[in-house]
Amino acid sequence: MNDFILSGLIFTPLLAALVVLLMPIRLQKPMKAVALLGTLVQMGLAILLYFRFDGAALSNGQQGYQFVEKLNWINFSLGTLGRFQIEYFVGVDGVSISMVLLTGIIGVIGVISSWTIKKNVKGYFLLYLLLMTSVMGCFLALDFFLFYLFFEFMLLPMYFLIGIWGGPKREYAAIKFFIYTLVGSLFILIVMIGLYTSVIDPAATAAQLGLLEKGTAINANAIAQVQQLLQQNTINSAEMVRTFSIPAMMEPANFIPGSLLHVLSGTVLWDLPLRFIAFLLLFAGFAIKVPSVPVHTWLPDAHVEAPTPISVLLAAILLKVGGYGLIRIVYPIFPDAGAYFSVLVGGLGVLSIIYGALCALAMNDLKKLIAYSSVSHMGFVLLGLASLTAEGVNGAIYMMFSHGIISAMLFLVVGVIYDRAHDRMILNFRGLAKRMPAYTTFVVIAFFASLGLPGFSGFISELLVLVGGFSAPEVTGLLPRWLTIVAVFGLLLAAAYYLWALQRMFFGKYWIFPELREKAILTDLNAREYLMLVPLAILALLFGIFPHLLLDKIGVTATGFTELVLQNGQEQLHMVLSSMRR
Repeated sequence: MNDFILSGLIFTPLLAALVVLLMPIRLQKPMKAVALLGTLVQMGLAILLYFRFDGAALSNGQQGYQFVEKLNWINFSLGTLGRFQIEYFVGVDGVSISMVLLTGIIGVIGVISSWTIKKNVKGYFLLYLLLMTSVMGCFLALDFFLFYLFFEFMLLPMYFLIGIWGGPKREYAAIKFFIYTLVGSLFILIVMIGLYTSVIDPAATAAQLGLLEKGTAINANAIAQVQQLLQQNTINSAEMVRTFSIPAMMEPANFIPGSLLHVLSGTVLWDLPLRFIAFLLLFAGFAIKVPSVPVHTWLPDAHVEAPTPISVLLAAILLKVGGYGLIRIVYPIFPDAGAYFSVLVGGLGVLSIIYGALCALAMNDLKKLIAYSSVSHMGFVLLGLASLTAEGVNGAIYMMFSHGIISAMLFLVVGVIYDRAHDRMILNFRGLAKRMPAYTTFVVIAFFASLGLPGFSGFISELLVLVGGFSAPEVTGLLPRWLTIVAVFGLLLAAAYYLWALQRMFFGKYWIFPELREKAILTDLNAREYLMLVPLAILALLFGIFPHLLLDKIGVTATGFTELVLQNGQEQLHMVLSSMRR
C-alpha cells in the first residue's frame, strides 16, 4: 500500500465521482452514500499516512520526502532546446502531512454537512468529489506543472458550487471568486514558465549525457558532476532536460547560467532583479488564496453566499492552499527575495490581522464576522513565515491546521442557526442558551478555540508565531519587533468580537426578532450535527493539549525550511545585489 497510498489519496474521490456519474438521477441517497464512502476511504488513507509518516527522518531536498511516486508523464525532444519533461511526481513531508490529514477529515465532515442538499444532488456531489481530488493533489504534488493543474482545477468545482447552490447573490460571489483566483493563477503561470526555462533536471540530464547507464540508480556523484558542468557552461542546450520539479528548482546549482531567473543573470525590471519580480508575482498569486489584505475582498462575499458545507471547505482547506504554496514553492525557490521582502510580508500579515479583526468587530452578520476572522487568523501565517525562525514557521504550519479545524466548526455552528431560522443577524437573537443549550456549548467551544484560549490548538499556533516574531530580530535580523507587538492587539480584538457576539446572541432573556418567530424552529442539535461537531471539538482540544502530536511530524521540516531559506537566501541575496551593481 505504501507504493500507491498517495495516488489513492488523490484519486479515490475521483473514482467515487465516476460511480456517482453513472448512477441514475433518482438514486439520491445512494449517491450521498457513495460520496461519503469515497471521502471516508480518503480520510482512512490520510490517517494511515499520518501514523506511518516518520517526521524525524526528514532532511532537505528530494530525500526529505516520503512515500514518493515518480513517473514520466510527458517527455519529448525539442531539438536544440533540449528535452521537455513533465512528471507525475508526488510525495509528502512535514508541511504536507498536516494538510493531508486536515483535508481527509474535513472532506468527510463536508459530506455529512451536505446530507440535506436537495437541489441537483448528482451535480453537487460530482463537483464536491472533484474538488476533493484537486485539493489533495495540490498538497501532494512535487512537480510544479502538476501542482498548477490541480490548483487551476479547483476553480471550476468551487465556482459552480457557489454559483448554483449559493444564496441570493451567488452569481456575483462566484464570479468574483473566479476572477480573483484566475488573476492569481496567471501570475503563478508566468513565473512557472520562467522557472522551466531556467532549471534543469540533473539526474535526467546525467542520463542524457551518458553519465548514467540506462537502469542505473541515480547517484549524488553524477548529479554533482552535471551541476558542475552546468555552471561551467559546458553542457550543450540540446542535451539539457528542463524540468518542473519543485525540489530541482530549490537547488541553486540547477539553474542555467545566463537564464532569466539565475541569481547572476543581472536582469532588472522596474529597478528590481527579475528574481524579485518573480517572487512578488508568486506571492501575489498565493496571497489572493490565503487571502491577505488587500486582495481579500472576494472571501466575505463567497462565504456569505456559499452553502454551509462549501463555506466549511473554503475556510478549512482551500485557503490553506495559499499558505502551503508560499511554504512549498515561493520561499524555497526564491529565498533571496524572501529575505529581502520580510518586512513587506510581515507587514501584510499584521495588516491582515488588525484589519480583519476590525472588520469582524463591525459585522452584524455572524457568517461575515467569521469570514473576516479567517482573514485575521491567516495573517498569523504570513507573520510566522516572514520571521523565518523555527518557532515562527512551526507556528505558521500549526496555524493552518488549527484554523482548518476551528473554522470548520465555526461555519457549521452558523449553519445550524441558519437552517432553523433562515437568518444569521446577531442583533435578531438573544438568550439562545435557554432554548439550545447543547448548541450553545459548541458555539462557546468554537469561539474560545478561535480566540486562542489555552488548552485549544489555536493557542499553540498563535503562541509559536508570536514567539518566532519576537525572537526574529536576534535570530535572523529580518523582521522588526514592533510588527509582532502590533499583531498582539489582534488577539484582543478577536476576544472583543467573539465575546460580543456570544453575549448578544446566547445570554440574557430569550428574544427573537418578531418577523422570525413564525418561521423559526429553534430546536437543539440533532444526531447529524453532533456527528459533525463532536469530532472537531475533540480535535481542537486534543491538538491544544498534546501539540507534540503534530509538532513531531512537522518540526524537522520546519527547521530544515528555515535553515535552507536563510542560508541560501543570504548567499543569493548578496550575489543578486552584486550582479545589479555590476
